[in-house]
Amino acid sequence: MAATDLDLLAIGNAIVDTLLHADDEFLIQHGLAKGTMTLVDAARADQLYQASGSGIESSGGSAANTAAGFALMGGRSAFIGRVANDQFGGVFRHDIRANGVEYETDSAKDGSPTGRCLVFVTPDAHRTMQTYLGASIELGPEDIDEAQVKRAKILYLEGYLWDPPKAKVAFLKAADLAHAAGRKVALTLSDPFCVERHRDEFRQLVENHVDILFANEAEICALWQTPDFDNAATITRQKTPLAVLTRSEKGSVILAGKQAFSVQAAPVDHVVDTTGAGDQYAAGFLFGLATGRRLDSCARIACLTAAEVISHYGARPVTTLTDQVMARFS
Repeated sequence: MAATDLDLLAIGNAIVDTLLHADDEFLIQHGLAKGTMTLVDAARADQLYQASGSGIESSGGSAANTAAGFALMGGRSAFIGRVANDQFGGVFRHDIRANGVEYETDSAKDGSPTGRCLVFVTPDAHRTMQTYLGASIELGPEDIDEAQVKRAKILYLEGYLWDPPKAKVAFLKAADLAHAAGRKVALTLSDPFCVERHRDEFRQLVENHVDILFANEAEICALWQTPDFDNAATITRQKTPLAVLTRSEKGSVILAGKQAFSVQAAPVDHVVDTTGAGDQYAAGFLFGLATGRRLDSCARIACLTAAEVISHYGARPVTTLTDQVMARFS
């Protein structure tokens, strides 16, 4: 096996997030279903953007957030995702590199503009997202750098990007390259609605291409079509070598062959914004895994990184775990 100089290579939607404060009246006025993510076209995104107040813009997207969080902990990460050669594309490229992530995907010279997500955060910390995917869904197998895949210990795939046909081909190409090089492939199911759209294909992915599966309670129950989490967990441990199942305030469950761990959620004084909690949980867990820690230690690191991100606005950490804290998790 060739030596690696990357711990993590993430592939997903390249999107610029705009975080906006909103009240329930604004959501009702504009017909937004509170607490959901809705795909919109460019015109609708522009309309909502003009109707809202000032916001905070930063590069986003689920897998990109994980890569950024991973790098901020001191890990070596890279990201593959498509942006256009426009203002938002420039914001995305600058931000993700500033976070220490290797990002070399070429900008699209024509076609759709860079994707963006308007994240309306209400005073009760709920987030309502209106997402225009734009150039991000034009990712194809030509964007997969074989040498880069082989350099990374873990390949991390974002379920949100399974919708476009070209992206599916890109995912499978990357997974095959990773396994041929002796690397691990991780997948996050991303969203229960995503699972509902692609259940049969996701099942095949999990059974045939995935070494590490990330899912929350709703997603894993949707995957196996059961309302019972324990039943879903039993099925999951038969399908993939390592499953990481999160349950919000109930903590998380780690399944690896005959091993099973339940880890409590880290306490948070005040939940401000749940945006990015799953992304940063994955970042913490994968960082622990890439640095050789025990599975229960990986989960405890992940709980801390998730707790940090929900204590402030935004999907990426503003503080990182100290060396003293990390030393507790062998």
